[in-house]
Amino acid sequence: MAGSKSWAERVLQLLNRMNSFHMQGSSKPLCKKFVVEGQEVGVVQPRLIPLLSRYPEVFQVSDGDGGQVELSRRLSNYQQRSDAIEQILGEWRSEKLFDCLGKWRNEKYNVMSRFSDPSLLKMERSAIGLFGVKSYGVHVNGFVRHGDGRMSMWIGRRTQNKETYPGRLDNLVAGGLAAGLGVKETLIKECEEEACIPEAIASTAKPTGTISYTYEDEWGVFPEGQFIYDLELTADFVPQVGDGEVLEFYLWPLEQVKELIAGSEFKPNCAMVAMDFLIRHGILDPDNELCYHQLVEGLHREM
Repeated sequence: MAGSKSWAERVLQLLNRMNSFHMQGSSKPLCKKFVVEGQEVGVVQPRLIPLLSRYPEVFQVSDGDGGQVELSRRLSNYQQRSDAIEQILGEWRSEKLFDCLGKWRNEKYNVMSRFSDPSLLKMERSAIGLFGVKSYGVHVNGFVRHGDGRMSMWIGRRTQNKETYPGRLDNLVAGGLAAGLGVKETLIKECEEEACIPEAIASTAKPTGTISYTYEDEWGVFPEGQFIYDLELTADFVPQVGDGEVLEFYLWPLEQVKELIAGSEFKPNCAMVAMDFLIRHGILDPDNELCYHQLVEGLHREM
């Protein structure tokens, strides 16, 4: 029974789900590399290969061991590549070929091999799972340090009209990195829009590292990397609902946050971000949690 599992067992199940692409039974052994300008930028599942043969002027598919899907080198610059992919995705959307494209965002993500590399093209956010393109975001742990040394964390609850994980618990602020926006720029924008946190306060957030994971579902393969920030807030500051993506905010002790991480109320990657906070601040340590090493590993699995 699920209720009989320990806290660590339940959290490890969460981490396995968020790294399901690496697990037995995934499509990983059957996927082909997605290559642009000689750089591997994603993976393509077998279900997509027959469809790509419609577009020989855009995709070149090679078979056998080491097979790959390469974007035609005749598309020689960022704009040409972006336009070609946009046109094809528009066709697939009109034909209703993939459910994910029914969630069209009109928001573009950069496509590159590593975050430090120049972007090779931009792609509609709702389509990135089809090509296994790594996406990035920024998450902010808002916390308060009390006079007795205890800490509490601000947690948001997503509205019921969110496209993904409606009604689930979230970090104080989070947002994807759209093409053309920097990490700190995105953080400040999301703080203002989601929680009415002024720039003077948001800009004091401290970068603390990243988490990485790759999961697979009916919409595709999702390698994701999240830049994590801690934002210490004074006890008298209360975030306010801004753009309507958050229903309300709660200030909860870390012990309560820890218990909720192992349940089903959190948006999964937000639970991972909160757990990273607990590890870094010593709430979880190798002596009080025997699965400490596995927990840390589960937060940092690259494609």
